Order: sequence, then structure tokens, then C-alpha cells
Amino acid sequence: MPSAQPVGQPVPADGRLPQGATRGLGERPFGIYVHVPFCRVRCGYCDFNTYTVPELGGHGATVDTYAEAALAEVKLARGVLAAAGGSGTEGQPAPAVQTVFVGGGTPTMLPPRDLVQVLLGIREQFGLAEGAEVTTEANPDTITPAVAQELADGGFTRVSLGMQSAVPHVLATLERTHDPANVHAAVEAVRAAGMQVSLDLIYGTPGESLEDWRTSLETVIGLRPDHVSAYALVVEEGTKLAAQVRRGVVTMPDDDDEADKYELAEHLLGGAGYGWYEISNWALAEENRCRHNVNYWRNADWWGVGPGAHSHVGGVRWWNVKHPAPYADRLASGVSPGAGREVLTAEQRHDEDILLGIRLVEGLDLGLVEGAGRAAVAELIADGLVDGRAALQGRAVLTVRGRLLADTVVHRLLAA
Repeated sequence: MPSAQPVGQPVPADGRLPQGATRGLGERPFGIYVHVPFCRVRCGYCDFNTYTVPELGGHGATVDTYAEAALAEVKLARGVLAAAGGSGTEGQPAPAVQTVFVGGGTPTMLPPRDLVQVLLGIREQFGLAEGAEVTTEANPDTITPAVAQELADGGFTRVSLGMQSAVPHVLATLERTHDPANVHAAVEAVRAAGMQVSLDLIYGTPGESLEDWRTSLETVIGLRPDHVSAYALVVEEGTKLAAQVRRGVVTMPDDDDEADKYELAEHLLGGAGYGWYEISNWALAEENRCRHNVNYWRNADWWGVGPGAHSHVGGVRWWNVKHPAPYADRLASGVSPGAGREVLTAEQRHDEDILLGIRLVEGLDLGLVEGAGRAAVAELIADGLVDGRAALQGRAVLTVRGRLLADTVVHRLLAA
């Protein structure tokens, strides 16, 4: 089941943001995330806000009608952001979009023409900045040469393929339905269409050996994508996998095993020319980094379109109703789909800057670290968690060991 939403302040019916939230809008990077909440099956480990077609029963924003509902929110977003503009003055234009990321779920359950239609609506309402990055996630089974070309012709520049593993028994445990043999064909189709390709992996699946993980990494390296993401499996409450762990059907992922697998990923990917730029992400070159996700980690501004999507503008965070039916109904009635929001305090924004910034390869400006946290830097260097040479240049940069213990580093940097 999808995870529960936070409790926050009510969102006005027109979606209007608090006064001052849009001050400086457009001076910071601005992106749009589009959530497509459909999957053919629900994987046992997943707690994302996704639904199968039988679960929806033909009500609300279905596969056939989703593009219409998403475009209605894009239009609402433009109205909300243009109402105050970057300077807080009525009638200023909304900011041009620098990145678009279509995630899910499985976005390519929608026909490519619908994905292109949503992108066209974003371009018409906001405008796309020159060189804008436009990504969609995809199941490898859904990408054919024709689909890839239609996406590229419609303005998409990247495809992120959910490979997860190259080993059939690992995919079976994860309940991934794609044929691992189709990954190569999908990569070639994306590449032939002139788009960048990213491969997403998961490590730490119950029953996955270190050699299984090596096989997946070596397979990825052989495919030579532009970008690789590798995430440790997390057993989320409420999922089928969590129930299996409780019953003893499968074992909980082991922290030491996951650490070994992360270190192997860094060793093999680094040796193949991939540089890490965020704890779970590697790219062949700086231009291959996912700019949309980098902007999340830099606490920039974005609007999240779709059921359950989260947004952040100027220190205000809000989230949409989760189910596609009320989501579509609200928009059809001209009402914001926002379910709740919070206005971050200066202290919360400072803490988030540290929490997110430490994840990046350029590290954290030590000028942001205060009090006992500042004194902890020397200890973090001595413990091998932070690079000493970078610290002399005023940056806290995680070592490989520091990346494995990033939560510990953040806790010590935020010490009162």
C-alpha cells in the first residue's frame, strides 16, 4: 500500500501560496515533476503512490484520461505562480522550466503521445528554458524504437530505465515483470533516438549474493549508459515485502551486506569511468548528471503534478491528494488538488540545506555549519567520514565510508 501522507495546514481552494513564497522565483532553478500513478502490477517492495488498472475500476484519472487531468494542474500551476511572479508583483510571467521529470509508477503505461501532450502543455504554459532536461522513467519492456523516437521527437532528452537487476531470481523476488534481455534493446532504442539513457539498480534484495550484484554491475557497464543510479533496498511498512519479512519468508536486508555492495558499485563504476556526484548516482560526465534531481538536493523550486505529488517553492512544501479519483474531480471543479502544506522555518530550511547538500560530490559549504557541529568536523575527518583536503578548502565532502554513514555525518553536523 502507498505510504501515509503527512498532516499539514490546509491548501486554499485556488492553490494560492503564502505571501512572499514566490519572492525570487525564477532566480533559482525551477522544475516540474509529473507523477504517473499507474503500474501493471504492484511490486512487493514498493510503497509509492501507484495503482493497477483493476484497483481504479475506471474511476478518476485513469490511463485513458490522465493526460487531461495533469494538464489541468499544469494550467493551475501557471496561474498560481504567475499571480505573484518572482518579485511578488501581480501579473508577472511564471518561471521558465529548466527540468521536467516524469516518474511513477510506470509513466510509459501511458502512450507516448500522452506524455508528449503533457510536455507540450508545460511548454505552452511556462516555456522551456534553452537546453531544458526532460526525462521519463520507463519499464524496459515498454520501450521500442518507435516509442523512443516519438518521445525524442516530442522533446524528451533522457529516459531512465528501471532495470533493478540483471539476475532473474533477484527480479523475481522484487516481483519485477520485465524480461532482463529487453534492457539491451531498450538502451539501444533510446540511444538511437538521440536521447541520454540512465539505468536504475536496486541492491540488497533478499537472496541476492555479492556475485549476483557484481553480475548486475558488469552488465550495466557493458551497456555503457550515460548515467547509473543504485539504491539500497528499504523494507517499507505496509508493503508485501515487509509482511514476508515478518513471517520469516525472506530475510531483512543486512547493513553490512549492503555496505559491501555499495563499495563494489563504487569500485566497478569508478573503474569504468563513472564518477559519483550524489550518494546513489554516477555519471560518465558532468553533462550526464540528472539536473532535475540535483535541483532537489540543492533545495531549488519545483511543482509536482499528479496524485500524491509533492512540491516546493520558496520554503513552502505541499502535497496533492493521493487517489486519482479525487485528484481528477478537484481539478475538473477548478479546485486545487493540494491536500496539505507546511511553511518551513528558517531553522528547518538551514537543516535541510545541510541534510541535502552533504550528499553531493561538491560537498557542503562549512560556513553553514554552526556551534558544536563545526567542532565535530575535525572528528569526522579523523573518523574517515569527511575528506580532510576538501575541508581545508571550506567544503565538507563525504568519503566512501562517509557516504555509507551519511545519516551519522548529518547528525553530528547538526549537533546543537
